[in-house]
Amino acid sequence: MIIKKANSQAISFACKNFHYAKCVPSVSHGYNIYNAENEWCGVICFGVGANNNIAKTFGYLSGEVLELERVALNGKQEYTSQAVAMALKQLHKDNPLVKIVVSYSDHRQHHIGTIYQATNWIYLGKTITSDTQYFYKGKWTHERTINDKPKKIRDKLKATLPKRENSNKFKYIFVFDKKLRKKYLKLAQPYPKDKDLT
Repeated sequence: MIIKKANSQAISFACKNFHYAKCVPSVSHGYNIYNAENEWCGVICFGVGANNNIAKTFGYLSGEVLELERVALNGKQEYTSQAVAMALKQLHKDNPLVKIVVSYSDHRQHHIGTIYQATNWIYLGKTITSDTQYFYKGKWTHERTINDKPKKIRDKLKATLPKRENSNKFKYIFVFDKKLRKKYLKLAQPYPKDKDLT
């Protein structure tokens, strides 16, 4: 496989067409993935994610912790785990200040994080969410998007839009520094299995 930096057009197309969320996050580092036949397979993207304070939750400065936001691939790649490993390696080369990458496997999508388990991420457990998603403009949208609207519009949307509780997620981290990795390995939990989806 080959990895190259992705532009905004490639990121937008892959996220909307190859990923179940069908939306484009705010990306700081995006990478195109090509297979051995030089076919474009989609993108892998990193950024701050939905939580602007993601670094603070680990006690680090902004930019030292990023989220693996999208693995938006079309299936033509040889191995998804290899593509993720290549993207992490390139991210570390492009931005050596990043200490930790966080990712979440969505319980609702029946994802346990097989890719992360295959690439030796550290599993920190299940995140239990209590917030709400609203079906807004053709897609499920986080409550924060609705809360950003003026009060009159916000109240009307919340009263009329279909809604659902946000799903629980399995939380994984990839730690670049070996010494730092040892610290978080002490917090590691056993990898979840398919039975943990029930």
